Amino acid sequence: MQLLVLAYPQLEKKDYEWIQSFRAKHDERYFNLVQPHFTFVFPVDEVVPKDFVNHVEKVSKNFKEFYFVLRCAQLVKDSFSDYTDLFLIPEEGYRIFVKLHDALYTGILEKQLHLDIPFIPHLGIANNKDPLKCKTLSDGINSKNLEIFGAINKLDVVSFSNNKIETIKEIIL
Repeated sequence: MQLLVLAYPQLEKKDYEWIQSFRAKHDERYFNLVQPHFTFVFPVDEVVPKDFVNHVEKVSKNFKEFYFVLRCAQLVKDSFSDYTDLFLIPEEGYRIFVKLHDALYTGILEKQLHLDIPFIPHLGIANNKDPLKCKTLSDGINSKNLEIFGAINKLDVVSFSNNKIETIKEIIL
């Protein structure tokens, strides 16, 4: 079992539906696995679940609900597979995503941080083994005036096992 920290954003219904419609067509890896989300702690399996939850609760006390605006799509080569991902990147709120991510990777999670992979706050919407397909999708989104407003008001500590994600604990910011 692996543990992660995800945030399922609060979005307007029309934006959520657009994201899900896009993901249904272009997100072959994660659409059926997980709702639209931001990942703050990537999969770890070397930490006791109770200690993991306690750490996330302690760190999250220093953060409150925050808002973001997604205005840009960006290609990123997946560091662990042959896929290229297409992310929606927060223009506003970016610094809070980074500060929360960095705060979570202290203490018992300090050694879990991959310093060789930059943290890019993102909401994944597509992936493909052909990077040009993702590039075409990215160009299409970026040629429009995309503007998705949202909020992060809680973190979900989740387990990932047998290709299934389950929330262990919701932590309100």
